[in-house]
Amino acid sequence: MLTRKQHELLMFINERIKETGVSPSFDEMKDALDLRSKSGIHRLITALEERGFLRRLPHRARALEILKLPESASPSFGRNSGFSPSVIEGSLGKTQMPSTLPANEDAMPISVMGRIAAGTPIEALQEESHQVSVPVDMLARGEHYALEVKGDSMIDAGILDGDTVVIERCDTANNGEIVVALVDDQEATLKRLRRKGNSVALEAANPAYETRIFGPDRVKVQGRLVGLLRRY
Repeated sequence: MLTRKQHELLMFINERIKETGVSPSFDEMKDALDLRSKSGIHRLITALEERGFLRRLPHRARALEILKLPESASPSFGRNSGFSPSVIEGSLGKTQMPSTLPANEDAMPISVMGRIAAGTPIEALQEESHQVSVPVDMLARGEHYALEVKGDSMIDAGILDGDTVVIERCDTANNGEIVVALVDDQEATLKRLRRKGNSVALEAANPAYETRIFGPDRVKVQGRLVGLLRRY
């Protein structure tokens, strides 16, 4: 899924290469997209590289290669691309909710899929209540979704009740990373992951909560924390 500016830049570069055989200059790209500075073009190109749409050719000035184009002729601002975290239950897609689209070319929309426990276990609701605009620099290469935090067990990690966490979908994580963990296929929680031998620990960041220890077959990683959004 590309933002409108990412899509516009990709199509402009593609058309210029077809016409002249070389990619446009950064100044030409800046003027074509009506941006104030070339730094915005740098960020857009990096985002397109990370999403596999183009690549920079080394040791050559103004050398960009288009690897693929979007399937449709217009940018996609659609709903979640079919991914539903298995920690979430409910009625995804039954009701179309308003979306918050990116306010500038350096952000992209991701779906807020419900709530996640950071404290007493709660169910996460599979319901795309809205979308949030997330800076592209916050996102990794894969699929992402967002969850609203309920509870205070991660406050010492700077995650507060009511925050929105940005999650990269994955099924593995390194020791010490904060993850969305599914316990016994029933309980979704946001905790720091620790492994030792055949044990998996889900560690809170609040001394009022105990670290919970499980066997390796009882915990499934559903994603890892890559960012946090907060309203004041």
